[in-house]
Amino acid sequence: MASRGQYGTALCEWGLHGVEALRDRVAALVIVDVLSFSTAVDVAVAKGASVIPFPFGDLEAAKAAAAAEGAVPAEPRKSGGRGFSLSPPSLTRIPGGTKLLLPSPNGSRLSLAGGAVPVLTGCLRNAAVVAAAARAIAGEKAIGVVPAGEQWADGSLRPAVEDLLGAGAILNALGIRLSAEARVARDAFRAAVPDLAAILRASVSGRELIGRGFAEDVEFAAALNVSATAPFLREGAYQAWAL
Repeated sequence: MASRGQYGTALCEWGLHGVEALRDRVAALVIVDVLSFSTAVDVAVAKGASVIPFPFGDLEAAKAAAAAEGAVPAEPRKSGGRGFSLSPPSLTRIPGGTKLLLPSPNGSRLSLAGGAVPVLTGCLRNAAVVAAAARAIAGEKAIGVVPAGEQWADGSLRPAVEDLLGAGAILNALGIRLSAEARVARDAFRAAVPDLAAILRASVSGRELIGRGFAEDVEFAAALNVSATAPFLREGAYQAWAL
């Protein structure tokens, strides 16, 4: 039988093609979409909710899927809105036990592309605990960390600095052998630690969110290792990972 990957090594590749390249080579995958899927999932799961990834942005399709799952559909992100959405602060008041269907053409789509491989989602807030969960799941086998990135208008991948740093934080916490790509992400994180919040605010995605009235979202996302929750995809929904 062929080896399942590089023994005890963390690998890092970008976006959907990165998931597809790694899923047959690793024993655990970590999806990193800092602004804002991974951060939103962390906040909701930490409150005791479960989060169903939905890979499309179509509101009516999301409502239908939520009804079929007995879940609450997240609403579009609106400044001052009171519903649950991709805005992490909106999820600080979600009741424990809620099933939330969270549309995201980026983080959700990558989460569902992992196939049979165990999938976690991580961000700056939960980097250390997600790294610990990934190591416990993978044992001595390889781990894949996938920064989601964004998209240009033509649909091609736009690497996103916030996802590079989120992936780097997780890779830094893993404490295992790293591929060259993983080392670069880890080293970028280490260099950025003194200025994480400022870098996220100045990033393309950060400026977009701040301009739309979601400055608090960026501050939530920039907080490092403030969460003790590792969201793990189990039976189609992210829940808190536990041994």
